[in-house]
Amino acid sequence: MIVIVCFAPSSHADAVRAALAEGGAGQLGEYSACSFSAQGEGRFRPSEDADPFSGTKGELSVVDEVRIEAVCTRDRARDAVTAMLAAHPYEEPAWHAYEALDVLGSD
Repeated sequence: MIVIVCFAPSSHADAVRAALAEGGAGQLGEYSACSFSAQGEGRFRPSEDADPFSGTKGELSVVDEVRIEAVCTRDRARDAVTAMLAAHPYEEPAWHAYEALDVLGSD
């Protein structure tokens, strides 16, 4: 099982969650579109060459963001990440994926 984690502005969190689900993430048994979200703050300073969705080039910005987590099978991970990136408004979204240890041997 792969866990995909990304950080999206609150205004676009629903679209990013939907894209992950459309890409194949969030399937748990007989449940689909499963995810977890937590509110937080993202901080960044766009360079002069950046094209920021929010914030000002050269200035430190703080924005309300949502941490979104969803699981998927290894064979759907690329599709889920590709869909998430297509729906994400940021030029360079922060995200990562990692393999979850299956301690029960059920996957």
